[in-house]
Amino acid sequence: MDSRTALMGLSFVVMWSSAFTSARIAVADAPPFLLLSVRFAVSGVLAIAIARMLGQRMPMNAATWWAVIVFGICQNTLYLGLNFTAMQTVEASIAVIIASALPLVVAAARWALMGERLRWVGVAGLAAGLGGVLVIMSARLSGGADPFGVMLCLGGLLALTVATLMVTGASIGGNVLMIVGLQMLVGSLTLLPLSMAFEVWTVNWTASLVLAFVYTTLVPGLAATVIWFLLVKRIGATRASSFHFLNPFFGVAIAAIILGEALSPRDYLGVVVIMAGIWGVQRAYQHPS
Repeated sequence: MDSRTALMGLSFVVMWSSAFTSARIAVADAPPFLLLSVRFAVSGVLAIAIARMLGQRMPMNAATWWAVIVFGICQNTLYLGLNFTAMQTVEASIAVIIASALPLVVAAARWALMGERLRWVGVAGLAAGLGGVLVIMSARLSGGADPFGVMLCLGGLLALTVATLMVTGASIGGNVLMIVGLQMLVGSLTLLPLSMAFEVWTVNWTASLVLAFVYTTLVPGLAATVIWFLLVKRIGATRASSFHFLNPFFGVAIAAIILGEALSPRDYLGVVVIMAGIWGVQRAYQHPS
């Protein structure tokens, strides 16, 4: 792996992992659906405007539009909508640990539903990853974590798994920014009516809200998504996904440093086991039998 690829991967990991901490800060002062709808509108318009200046065009085939709509709804409306709602009552470290299990869940679904063969190291990785999540979740739930919030995070994880399975292999050509912007607008347009129906639009305008919103919109929301698409295009989805095994560590570390969330020895153990599990699964896919 060359240095540029490594830098892109690490940049994505840090940006993606920090999103949970900034979201936790933001939802303390604004309704989650409204916050996300505005965020996606801003990010989407910026991405499309930049894409047009770079000469990128709207997708012309039905398959790409289908991928944009499905991914926009599953990732932005369901996954992030449920996670932002959950983080009103659960810590950012819990949300990031659950979300970090995505490679494990996707691999398990491919194995169970699609009959994909998985080497022994992959099977061991799935078992280890699940064990790590259970270690942390059992400790957090017994320590008073909101069970409903945890269920919302799990629902978001399943939604993103569906999106990943359905749009894998969708062709985006060179129109990365355009696709990113369009799927964000899908999220904005679907979250707005949900906010109007279920939320009271009371916003506490604080400096922390403004900073968290700007950061979440531009860094994890726009920059990280673009870097991820470019990374996948550069080295392929399987190799790019190997960077996900760093997400639990960075996500928990950032939440602990910025939010002061307490970590127990069981949390450290669980994070290490999850990272090892994700590494095992990615190793299995990189070297199929």
